[in-house]
Amino acid sequence: MKRVVTIQDISCFGKCSITVALPIISAMGVECAIIPTAVLSTHTAGFKGYTFRDLSEDIDSIANHWKDESLKFNGVYTGYLASPTQAKQIEEFTESFKPDMLFVDPVMADNGKLYPGFTEEIVDAMRNLCKKANVIVPNITEACFILGEEYKTAGEYDKTYVESILKRLSALGPETVILTGVMYDGANMGAVAYNKTTGEFTEYYSEYLPMQCHGTGDIFSSSLFGAITLGKTMYDSLKIAVDYTVECMKRTIGDKDHWYGVKFEECIPNLVKML
Repeated sequence: MKRVVTIQDISCFGKCSITVALPIISAMGVECAIIPTAVLSTHTAGFKGYTFRDLSEDIDSIANHWKDESLKFNGVYTGYLASPTQAKQIEEFTESFKPDMLFVDPVMADNGKLYPGFTEEIVDAMRNLCKKANVIVPNITEACFILGEEYKTAGEYDKTYVESILKRLSALGPETVILTGVMYDGANMGAVAYNKTTGEFTEYYSEYLPMQCHGTGDIFSSSLFGAITLGKTMYDSLKIAVDYTVECMKRTIGDKDHWYGVKFEECIPNLVKML
């Protein structure tokens, strides 16, 4: 049985980060340990007055205990970081545990803007972490911040632009770069992957749903990471992640009481069937 660890925050309510990564990866038949980077009462989108506690001091303590126990991990999956210094802690963790794969989702921005509370320091830290990764999964906003260039929205870019971004990101270090939220025609959205060793591009799209859903990026990355860990091809991994994310969104459309996240739990049986 494959064993991995995900390093990201716990939002106690809101269906994102560890609270979706752990059940999704576990349902896919992969043992999933966790290291929380922070604990929040809710996620930060749409809630006011949420609590926040940085858990940087605990990361090294957990890692040291695990080293004493001689634990091994096939993969490490990182998401939201509470501070730029945590990127360095993750680098040290991977150097100590030597997983087969470091999978980095550089969670820091969307729609052309950094998330609240983030500065250029987090961009520099994420950029350095991406250099150490085997696989990175930025959205277009995050890719532009990492490369230090102007953000382009759907309709302002074409396939040549996307492939250029993928190649330039891979030149930083990662073998595989997967760009999410790619849309050319206004009707379909998906992800495009580039493997710099083979020079191969892989893409998969599904229908575009004109709705804002919190946590869908985490759902996509978690299911993608699980599929790659299980040895699925890149095409099959993209297909599983895109189709599962879209199904979760469809299951939630029309339920105004579920504005804070999507009903990923109801869709887990179909995720398992996709494997």
